[in-house]
Amino acid sequence: MAEKYDYYEILGVNKNATDDEIKSAYRKMAKKYHPDLYSTKPEQERKQAEEQFKKVNHAYDVLSDKQKRAAYDQYGDENGPMGGGFGGGAGGAQGFSGFDDFFGDFFNAFTGGGRRQSTRGTNRVDGDDITLNITIDFMEAVKGVQKDIPITRQETCADCKGTGAKGGTAYKTCTRCGGSGRITTRQNTIFGQQVIQSVCPDCRGAGKIITDTCKNCGGKGTVKKSRVIHANIPAGIDNGQMMTFYNEGHAGKNGGQNGNLIIIVNVRPHTLFKRKGYDVYYDVPVSYATAALGGEIEVPTLDGTAKYKVSEGTQTGTVCRLSGKGIKRVNSESRGDIYFTLQVQTPSGLSKAQKEMLEKFDSSLSAGQSPKQKKFSEYLKK
Repeated sequence: MAEKYDYYEILGVNKNATDDEIKSAYRKMAKKYHPDLYSTKPEQERKQAEEQFKKVNHAYDVLSDKQKRAAYDQYGDENGPMGGGFGGGAGGAQGFSGFDDFFGDFFNAFTGGGRRQSTRGTNRVDGDDITLNITIDFMEAVKGVQKDIPITRQETCADCKGTGAKGGTAYKTCTRCGGSGRITTRQNTIFGQQVIQSVCPDCRGAGKIITDTCKNCGGKGTVKKSRVIHANIPAGIDNGQMMTFYNEGHAGKNGGQNGNLIIIVNVRPHTLFKRKGYDVYYDVPVSYATAALGGEIEVPTLDGTAKYKVSEGTQTGTVCRLSGKGIKRVNSESRGDIYFTLQVQTPSGLSKAQKEMLEKFDSSLSAGQSPKQKKFSEYLKK
């Protein structure tokens, strides 16, 4: 028996969700598991995302169709009481239609960026998303920056208003499908009569036949144009995070929504600062004398420099904290912290006089002034 899934759970909506809520949830989940975002991931993670993306597309195919959704709510299967569920089975009144649409979505996902065709009406097609990578400097990510991003996308033809017909009116209703964009055929099988729905071959799902092609777009309904998107990169964005610009992708067709522009932000590493979440880490060298005697040092921050008082007798590896001086959290006024590690520097290239002074100084120390050295010596004597 084929494995079944809870379509509502897959999309993250409840059973009373409206059509708009279902569509919004679908677009969100489809972007989350889009194959393009996993192209550089390990094979196992990539396969898991592909499988989930397949489930999301099929769940939306069912829940966005009133008849399929009603059958699913009543029988637990969009194909009715004889259905085999997601993944196969005998099929019901519209079993082959859902099966064909699902694999059409799956194929589109890997060849066209997740474009989805509706099974209703005139086959509305949502536009493909555009996914781009941009690289910014570490401090640009910390402070935020505006970037002008050039893109090339398919836009609705202004001359024909996306119809592909001259003047937007040079077309007629398809006589084969009556303008629905789909045809229905019946076939007798050992399981009974099957009703098969498929895209009308005459109008290719548009429901209309063009009588005079638009010269501007050549009948495609869209034209390629270059644009510049003014992207405000928020302060605190991290390496690998994505920004979505809704409806800035390729144009939809037959009334479908435009795709989105998805920008993946890559951040160049800093020469000193290392980021972990919203905290910043780095090392600070201090002189032997400052570590022993204590004193004030100057340390770098994201906003300039700051004074810090080193305690007398500080050991190398001591971690110090500057509270609230780290990276600003995205869409918040709070900030992380700065942690710097003191590295006591051992002097080199000493003169004869300096060496003599150090030897005299070392011999003057008592065991209690170097407790770790004392413990180690006691261990060696055992």
